[in-house]
Amino acid sequence: MEPLAARIRPTKLDDVVGQEHLVGEGKPLRVAVEKKHKFSFILWGAPGTGKTTIARIYARALDAELFELSAVSAGKDDIRKLLGTSGKGRGNSLTPSTLPLKPRVLFLDEIHRFNKSQQDFLLPYVESGELTLIGATTENPSFEVIAPLLSRCRVFVLEPLSEEALRAIVKKTKIKVNKDAFDWLMGYANGDARKALGMMEGAMSLYGNISVETLNKALESPHLRYDKKGEEHYDTISAFIKSMRASQADAALYYLARMVEAGEDPLFIARRMVIFASEDVGLAQPTALVVADAVFRACETIGYPECAINLAHGVAYLAGAKKNRSAYDALRAAQADVRAFGNLPVPKKLRNPVTKLLKELDYGKGYEKYSDESYLPDKINKKKYLK
Repeated sequence: MEPLAARIRPTKLDDVVGQEHLVGEGKPLRVAVEKKHKFSFILWGAPGTGKTTIARIYARALDAELFELSAVSAGKDDIRKLLGTSGKGRGNSLTPSTLPLKPRVLFLDEIHRFNKSQQDFLLPYVESGELTLIGATTENPSFEVIAPLLSRCRVFVLEPLSEEALRAIVKKTKIKVNKDAFDWLMGYANGDARKALGMMEGAMSLYGNISVETLNKALESPHLRYDKKGEEHYDTISAFIKSMRASQADAALYYLARMVEAGEDPLFIARRMVIFASEDVGLAQPTALVVADAVFRACETIGYPECAINLAHGVAYLAGAKKNRSAYDALRAAQADVRAFGNLPVPKKLRNPVTKLLKELDYGKGYEKYSDESYLPDKINKKKYLK
């Protein structure tokens, strides 16, 4: 049987609860659906706020072929496969003479997990209209989606669901929930409808009713499913990272153990540790990156169950390391200036005088290898990013 959240998922905009700023009368996604306007867009919002629902409704309105992929496990070969899929009377390539009669919509969940090369691969198909892309992400697309792809997509921000919206969604299940249990669900779900519905389903399947007592029992039950694409995935990795950041090795090892026992991909865990080594430990202990990378390579080579030991080794090291986020903060500040000011002219003394003409134009003139004079563009030459 499908999960409760899937069984009550809306199939038309009129049944969508919340996100009025996008699907209300006269709002952009409502207009796009009503006018069958074909364009690529990215849905940015927390888990359980309706990204998949909106994508499916939009594709249905276009009478499109909808392909759903998760960037966690998909790659270029999956894109090639769907582009070569044969339909009624179709060929295996998308030459002008064989373009499909129906538009093809790709819903790419967790698009932020596609690397630059994978996103570059998508670009020409999105640009030509051969694929209409709907990306879903919980991360800021400004940082996670390459600029050429982002420029070809509109970005819609989904808000966490209000208590009123969650109450309406819970009511759709026709399951009896008293006020105390509902208040418990609201605190637990934190605006995530799928999280609330998953907990309700767990309590009902385990204990036959929903109360504060059964919800608490279900929360602690080892039988409650760990969803690698849902709230448990996000909550646990978040707690794992924050425990290492707070130098609480015991807590970090506990959350690591939960992920290992649930069968979480060890490379996903190790990848986050490599990021953490530079983002949080940074300059305070540069060897952290070496250790984290070694853990990642060990997980690649050895795999479960033994690589859990390598993960634990790395977690204990990273949690105990001194922390310094200055390099990470400096990068984000520099990126903010790049977005604000664009490509500012590089000072002439730093330009490469590779031709006679460029030398005559003073390229490279006045350059000194070891100078205290700012090498930043003139407009921002007083900036200090690394503090």
